[in-house]
Amino acid sequence: MTHPHNEPPLNPLPPVVIALFLVIVGIEVAFSLGARGIVGGQGAVGWRLEYLERFAFSAEIFAWMRETGRWPPEHVLRMVSYPFVHASFTHALFAGVMLLALGKMVGEAMGSLAVVVIFFVSAAGGAVIYAVTIGSSAPLIGAFPAVYGLIGGFTYMLWLRLGQLGESQIRAFTLIGFLLFIQLIFGLLFGANAEWVADLSGFALGFSLSIILVPGGWSKLIDRLRQRN
Repeated sequence: MTHPHNEPPLNPLPPVVIALFLVIVGIEVAFSLGARGIVGGQGAVGWRLEYLERFAFSAEIFAWMRETGRWPPEHVLRMVSYPFVHASFTHALFAGVMLLALGKMVGEAMGSLAVVVIFFVSAAGGAVIYAVTIGSSAPLIGAFPAVYGLIGGFTYMLWLRLGQLGESQIRAFTLIGFLLFIQLIFGLLFGANAEWVADLSGFALGFSLSIILVPGGWSKLIDRLRQRN
């Protein structure tokens, strides 16, 4: 099989996906180099802890904002900043690799704007649902709720495709089912945490957003609403 000389053998990644990946990995590289004293001097050793305190999502802070009606920008920012702070380099790399894979597929099908909307809305929505339903004192960090949103977008595209082929659409949910099963196994082996609530909420939001973000999705939704009325 040959390719034209002016056409790359692989489709390039959408620039927005590359940008998100570079921010996630770049921050983690800075943390790792700082912890080893390679950059930043002595103060760099505590960079990760400092960023966790400033940018991790806190259910307790969110509850305080709801109770007082005060929404300081630096705390509201936490709802979309926590995906860029991770517990370790491995944590960040795994999330980044999944972001590249899912972001490429969603970006090619729906466009770069859809990737940005799904990423940040899934992150923010997943954090809010996590805070409201769980209220854990443990900070929420890492890009997985946002990545699960992209999984939701991919699942919706696959769900549509299987429907067009006349095949069982339940197969579209194989990936999310497998990931949740893996989380269950890790929870049983190493202790469960409540972050799966944010992940699953991110998935549901990504799937729902894709209904209108997929090409022609908004007009189809309007047509259905008009038919019902």
